[in-house]
Amino acid sequence: MATEDDGELSARYQNTLDALSSLITKRGRLASNNQSHRFRLLFHYLKVLELEDAVSQMKIIHVAGTKGKGSTCTFAESILRCYGLRTGLFTSPHLIDVRERFRLNGIEISQEKFVNYFWCCFHKLKEKTSNEVPMPTYFCFLALLAFKIFTTEQVDVVILEVGLGGRFDATNVIQKPVVCGISSLGYDHMEILGYTLAEIAAEKAGIFKSGVPAFTVAQPDEAMRVLNEKASKLEVVEPLDSSQRLGLQGEHQYLNAGLAVALCSTFLKEIGIEDKNGLDQTNGLPEKFISGLSNAYLMGRAMIVPDSELPEEIVYYLDGAHSPESMEACAIWFSKQIKQNQERNQKRSEQILLFNCMSVRDPSLLLPRLRSKCIDQGVDFKRAVFVPNVSVYNQVGSSTNVGTRVESMSWQFGLQRIWESLARGEAKSNSKSDSKGKEEEKSFVFSSLPVAVDWLRDNARQSKQVRFQVLVTGSLHLVGDLLRFIKK
Repeated sequence: MATEDDGELSARYQNTLDALSSLITKRGRLASNNQSHRFRLLFHYLKVLELEDAVSQMKIIHVAGTKGKGSTCTFAESILRCYGLRTGLFTSPHLIDVRERFRLNGIEISQEKFVNYFWCCFHKLKEKTSNEVPMPTYFCFLALLAFKIFTTEQVDVVILEVGLGGRFDATNVIQKPVVCGISSLGYDHMEILGYTLAEIAAEKAGIFKSGVPAFTVAQPDEAMRVLNEKASKLEVVEPLDSSQRLGLQGEHQYLNAGLAVALCSTFLKEIGIEDKNGLDQTNGLPEKFISGLSNAYLMGRAMIVPDSELPEEIVYYLDGAHSPESMEACAIWFSKQIKQNQERNQKRSEQILLFNCMSVRDPSLLLPRLRSKCIDQGVDFKRAVFVPNVSVYNQVGSSTNVGTRVESMSWQFGLQRIWESLARGEAKSNSKSDSKGKEEEKSFVFSSLPVAVDWLRDNARQSKQVRFQVLVTGSLHLVGDLLRFIKK
């Protein structure tokens, strides 16, 4: 039973989330022409919060990239924690609760600490607000809050994931990280970062600092040329050997793990914990690296979660992929899991897609990549379901109401039309080579995620001999909505 103190803390926490929500601007991502001005304000905010000296002394690993940067940071944090270091990890976005973005020694910050640190920063900044110096925007405030938390908690190492881009990202207010990394690059946030890989790479490379070691993975030539031009010294790392067990699932994670190993090896040498000989990989990875890699955990990436009401009949495969490249990685992971499950389970299974993506994405690039890669792997979706996200920007914490209806479903119907067009094209192609063709697919649009889940459960109850394997992807927010709903 909750105590009165618990109730008071819960109320204070909700008030804190309300105040944080007030920092969410309605200008949207397209209003990016004042990025430089807002970035320069960060140095003023650090001064107001009296964090300049403390931040300059932090030992930091800084990671940017289009895809894989969150996984890379998670692997790195887990490895360094195995060395007994007190770690601070800042990632984005969160799935269920904003406190997921701030991890101390692998554990998200408590409500009590979050509330106290939040109001300390909020009040100090509010006192200095003016027309010339407004309050920080949502993500900028969260980055400042991370610096406040990690400096006060006196962590030994901070692993910072860039929010968007690199050059003008709020995390790039740091001046001297120990080591930097760039994960795989691709086309995302093009309205801000540019429409060519060279432009995107230039923005990501904005985190490079003179004299600071930098690592990346294999990139397209266009991007690699820019990274080499921007870095003082850049090393390209290979994927980790696939025989190594990883805590994060998917073949693409071996690339992220390889980058994390390089970042941690350099970090440990730079701070004098390990010498070069102790990290010689010719004899295999050190035991602490192996332990860190195998125990890494990141919610929303390649997760398998049974339905809370019908665990034997419905299983959700959750992955927050939202770029064309990550869609392919998601499809390969899902298909591999389906094949393994078919070998172990005699029950007939049916694959269903549950999808939504943000309006800043191009679904005509996402859905074909997902669908074709699954078909290449021998996996066909029997049904596809399209729903809205409702916890995107208007809420930031665990109280988000995933049952809220949205006013317009035009975006979801657009997704459905793209999917059905792909299905018709394949059916037409199949009819030329196979007169029977394959069983007709069906697609549906529902007004909310709970309605869709209820529909799945009703169908599962009527088809007890079939196990529904539901791939939930296209948006980390959708993944978060589902986790929040089924855990109620």
